Amino acid sequence: MAAGGSGLKYSSDSTVIKSPNDRRLYRVIELHNGLVALLVHDPQIYPDGLPQNSHLLDKIEPEAEDDEVDDGDDDKEDEDEDEEEEEEEEDDTDDEKQIEEEKAAQTKKAAAAMCVGFGSFSDPPEAQGLAHFLEHMLFMGSAEFPDENEYDSYLSKHGGSSNAYTEAEHTCYHFEVEREFLKGALRRFSQFFISPLVKLEAMEREVLAVDSEFNQVLQNDSCRLQQLQCHTSEHGHPFNRFSWGNKKSLVDAVEKGIDLRKQILKLYNDYYHGGLMKLVVIGGEPLDVLQQWVVELFSDVRQGSQGKPEFKVEGPVWRAGKLYRLEAVKDVHILELRWTLPCLLQGYLKKPEDYLAHLLGHEGKGSLHYFLKAKGWATSLSAGVSDDGMQRSSIAYIFSMSIHLTDSGLEKIFDIIGYVYQYLKLLRQLSPQEWIFKELQDMGNLDFRFAEEEPQDDYAAELAENLLVYPPEHVIYGDYVFEFWDEEMIRKILGFFIPENMRIDVVSKSFKSQDVQYEPWYGSHYAEEEISSSLIALWKDPPEIDVSLHLPLKNEFIPCDFSIQADNTKIDPANESFPICIFEEPLMKFWYKLDSTFKLPRANTYFRINLKGAYLNLKSCLLTELYIHLLKDELNETIYQASVAKLETSVAMYSDKLELKLYGFNDKLLVLLCKVLAIANSFLPTNDRFKFIKENMERTLRNSNMKPLSHSSYLRLQILCKSFYDVEEKLSFLTDLSLSDLRAFIPELRSQIYIEGLCHGNLLEKEVLEISNIFKSNFSGQPMPVTMRHREQVICFPRGANFVRDVTVKNNSETNSVLELYFQIEPEVGVEAVKLKALIDLFDEIVEEPLFNQLRTKEQLGYVVECSPRVTYRVYGFCFCIQSSKYSPDYLQERTDNFINNLEELLGGLDDESFESYRSGLTAKLLEKDPSLSYETNRLWNQIVDNRYMFDLSKKEAEELRSIHKMDIVNWYKTYLQQPSPKCRRLAIRVWGCNTDLNEAESKTDLSQLIKDLAAFKRSSKFQALIWKINGSV
Repeated sequence: MAAGGSGLKYSSDSTVIKSPNDRRLYRVIELHNGLVALLVHDPQIYPDGLPQNSHLLDKIEPEAEDDEVDDGDDDKEDEDEDEEEEEEEEDDTDDEKQIEEEKAAQTKKAAAAMCVGFGSFSDPPEAQGLAHFLEHMLFMGSAEFPDENEYDSYLSKHGGSSNAYTEAEHTCYHFEVEREFLKGALRRFSQFFISPLVKLEAMEREVLAVDSEFNQVLQNDSCRLQQLQCHTSEHGHPFNRFSWGNKKSLVDAVEKGIDLRKQILKLYNDYYHGGLMKLVVIGGEPLDVLQQWVVELFSDVRQGSQGKPEFKVEGPVWRAGKLYRLEAVKDVHILELRWTLPCLLQGYLKKPEDYLAHLLGHEGKGSLHYFLKAKGWATSLSAGVSDDGMQRSSIAYIFSMSIHLTDSGLEKIFDIIGYVYQYLKLLRQLSPQEWIFKELQDMGNLDFRFAEEEPQDDYAAELAENLLVYPPEHVIYGDYVFEFWDEEMIRKILGFFIPENMRIDVVSKSFKSQDVQYEPWYGSHYAEEEISSSLIALWKDPPEIDVSLHLPLKNEFIPCDFSIQADNTKIDPANESFPICIFEEPLMKFWYKLDSTFKLPRANTYFRINLKGAYLNLKSCLLTELYIHLLKDELNETIYQASVAKLETSVAMYSDKLELKLYGFNDKLLVLLCKVLAIANSFLPTNDRFKFIKENMERTLRNSNMKPLSHSSYLRLQILCKSFYDVEEKLSFLTDLSLSDLRAFIPELRSQIYIEGLCHGNLLEKEVLEISNIFKSNFSGQPMPVTMRHREQVICFPRGANFVRDVTVKNNSETNSVLELYFQIEPEVGVEAVKLKALIDLFDEIVEEPLFNQLRTKEQLGYVVECSPRVTYRVYGFCFCIQSSKYSPDYLQERTDNFINNLEELLGGLDDESFESYRSGLTAKLLEKDPSLSYETNRLWNQIVDNRYMFDLSKKEAEELRSIHKMDIVNWYKTYLQQPSPKCRRLAIRVWGCNTDLNEAESKTDLSQLIKDLAAFKRSSKFQALIWKINGSV
């Protein structure tokens, strides 16, 4: 409907199609400047209604605040996945509401996001990375709020955070904040898009931040491959660029006479206008109030005349008939096949690419994955069009198939491609199948109808992105919908899967070539080869199709029953908030909580199974890992089929425990559990699979600690934990282990067990009892007594400890160095433990922004500058961490020490209002409502695996915060972080990059504090007493 003279061109409350279970209200508006905004009223932000005059809160705040805290944490999304730490960290998310009258304490944050239809495809060729640099600069002050750190200072004081990222055709900025401070955050946020300062002195510093960010991914194989694909694309194509940007690309532009500030402002003036902006605001205020705020704060955004950038492309992205071999950093063998499809955005109601991805990436019997794995050539296969902006653009969709190969698979690349084309021929012969589309349609509709909520800022960013690509009515539904079956369109898209339209990349450490070329930005080595015309002809029309290849079977795990158990079950109010132990026997202990909060047909069932002697020594640890990896391999076909029906399975190892998680739609959960445990019960490894799983384990071990940040965490835990098996020792020992060793070990491993589990969600108590019986019928082992279950012990540093551990980077081309400065606080015991946790968390809340502002924004030490509490097996600690490609670890330590030494002045200088802001911000975080069933389950599960069982820990911590004053924080700091206090016990982990000199630094280090012989150091150390339960023994 039209909106009259209210500052709006358009407003509608009935446009957005939402799930019947979504209680939020949505309104789409368009301002006169062309800016489109989606306003979201979330009733759970103020579950008891708005406080009186809440809309006036912002007006009584100071217009600007001077406190020195940091600038925007404007990370470009890092494509590299962090390796998991083997550390039991506290989960600082909130507790669920305790009893009925306390429900008001549970709140959600407010959030907002802005997506601008402009990205790195629009970089001028002479200044590559400029769109990304512009994203950085918007955080560095505006005409109304000139302080560089004002925006994030405000968010930090009010329990919030921010982020941003640059994609190929859009740039997205988003934040979350305590509910009462949404308007104040929006006021500061809006100025990004109205009056950024883009100061020259800030530009000079922020170029270094962009460069540091690039250096984080310099040794990342997936980023290197993407840049090689850009580098080898046709000249003049929008792909043919360097979108990250670094110091060289930006400074080179300046040296060529280009005025970077002028160029940035030109891009900003051309593209940062209302017509290209999509805003999402999520608040607890009525839609009319949110609308009033958006009109007030964003009407000054320029109207602009420039339309969305359009990219005219003639000819293919890449030259046909080529194979590119890229030398890998890690020990991997990856075959990547890519086919260029037309842009399919207008076909989102049909999703032909998802239909083909489902079949080409399937892992059941008859699939390419199953076939190649059986031949011993592949360990994993994935297929589809990713959400990455380069792969899903207005220019083209890039359909990728990524196959991780074994050593023997590396020798069979052309054969593997031949089988891919056999499967494609099969798909053409059998014609597109409507029943397969119907399965995808059903699961899409179920996923939409019963979607779990995300964190607010993630949801805001997702909706803002979707506003750029879908019509407003499908801003939510567009990702899920399979509305129209179009057999002809699938046939048409299948026609693009031909060898003449295929790009081949092989990424491997085993790189041999006489004709080596260099990609200029990453310095990667690669070679280009011609594919013979005879091979292309063979792939184009395979003479036969292997009989093992066929379409998947119908999925038996698709759910049918969506009844909500809480609607028909009387729940004891005392047990509404926390799980109850429904039985405890020598063999197992089960916790149960029927969900009455989210009321979705979903359940999460988590189990940890102690196995006899699984972590007793290095050999047993490796044999247990082999067993679990082989078991996962055996289960793969079953759990993959269930995952297609949104019923997921996770199998992992934690010390002597096998962790099994089944989660998703609950209707077929018990069916899946029966199958999984039956397979586990009868499973015996075979020689062929043992060989390939062992090879994969060896490769994983060789690739561990390649990232300096992961390496530093590993080294810290290696020192702290009494039982810690070194990666190199594991690799050496693994070589000699045989299948007969494993077969002899398995009966002993299973002879004694103990199971602890949590069943949470849409399950009745009788179903949980049935689950316990399924376990009993499949595990015949004897109960394992508590004294035989592994419990990790943590080293107890002596008074005044100041230890240093120096190690060089594992990858000798890695320029990044890391300093991780760890302070050991106290074990988590006694009634004071919760108060101590509150002190640590509040200190972190206060110090995080000044640390970032000083050491990154001002001193530009490196891109990663952070601090955080650590809880290592129930022992509190605190870490400062910096990663730098420019400075050595000893210099990073010197600057960190300087910052820590100045903290007394910073803490002492906090005024009462600022202290209260930090305290209330942390309280809001602790009492924030779980956004989904999964978040709540994970929070409860952390309490169980830590043997703490304090399910209301966050609420108790929030209560403790009330009595904490500024002097408590100052005294805590002086006691535990300020030398020469005897309780200041430090460990500096220093990982030295390839361009630093470790020997020079060691000559300056006190040898008595240097840990050279780790084994001797640990033998001479004392360890903390075992902590079982916070209020007694298990």
